[in-house]
Amino acid sequence: MKISQLFVLAALTLASACSGTKQNSEEKTEEKVVNLYSHRHYDADKELYKKFEETTGIKVNIVQASADELITRMEAEGQDSPADLLLTVDAGRLHRAHEKGLLQPINSEVLNQNIPSKYREPEGHWFGLTYRARIVVYDKDKVDPSQLSTYEDLTDPKWKGKIMIRSSGSIYNQSLLASIVAANGADGAKKWASGVMANMARDPQGSDRDQMKSIVAGLGEIAIVNTYYLGLLLNSSDPEEVKVGEQMKVFYPNQNGRGAHINVSGIGVAKYAPNKENAIKLIEFLSGQEAQKVFAQINYEFPVNPKNQASALLQSWGAFKADDLNLAELGKNNRNAVMIFDEVGWK
Repeated sequence: MKISQLFVLAALTLASACSGTKQNSEEKTEEKVVNLYSHRHYDADKELYKKFEETTGIKVNIVQASADELITRMEAEGQDSPADLLLTVDAGRLHRAHEKGLLQPINSEVLNQNIPSKYREPEGHWFGLTYRARIVVYDKDKVDPSQLSTYEDLTDPKWKGKIMIRSSGSIYNQSLLASIVAANGADGAKKWASGVMANMARDPQGSDRDQMKSIVAGLGEIAIVNTYYLGLLLNSSDPEEVKVGEQMKVFYPNQNGRGAHINVSGIGVAKYAPNKENAIKLIEFLSGQEAQKVFAQINYEFPVNPKNQASALLQSWGAFKADDLNLAELGKNNRNAVMIFDEVGWK
């Protein structure tokens, strides 16, 4: 379906669901609705919205599409946008929305308490709700984990023909490279991208789950993936996917240095939100202990609320040191990362 068609359908759906939400200037009042533009599509999220509705009486209306489509839509709608919130994955996309002037800063003591500062934009334009680490997984029968150490070590010739990783168009890879820019500078990041390219088992393609499936198919031995994708494989209804997950072992890079790269799913209040107070209430709810437990247990993501623990599965992979870089820096370095990928020819 074309983007324009998707926008029309979404607009009709939202108009029906939230009739009266965007009143004329004489009648603007807070209503018992909140309009959420969401890139996420998980059962855990649906469960939480239902609970929020039951608890507060505030109806959650959802328009679902890719992050790029939602950002484009918000730009086109301008001041007439019914959007109260934008929810998406990766700090790079959140930064893009902020840079385009689509989000407004908010101040909430609840959010300041529930979400550590490194998981939120310093001025309150967006807030991380969960995080995932971008790590190395390896074939337990072929790789000696003592050979693994850092992201930088993946450029070593010993890994030639063994690395599986997705394309440079992946926002996850862009943010990983953005973190390397922050740690090692643009020249160091370029050296890393060139070195990993030289060690790839094949041209980049597919999702994180596809990288792990390809390892089991014998095409490579290690892959760079987000942690929650391994959790989804291990808990899949497809026995073959479970087998793939069981063949993988987890390694957290850079544990003697800056720590493993992490990124967030995050949310921000739209600049022209007609139901701002309800929007803040939903973010506060999603950052609370009850909601954070659902994110952790059902979707295998790490909770940002320090009062919550990761799921038993993630805990079984061991404690790890995470990079404490403020994630807003990933968005700031995104453009540089994309240019480096293009410069080295990473497909």
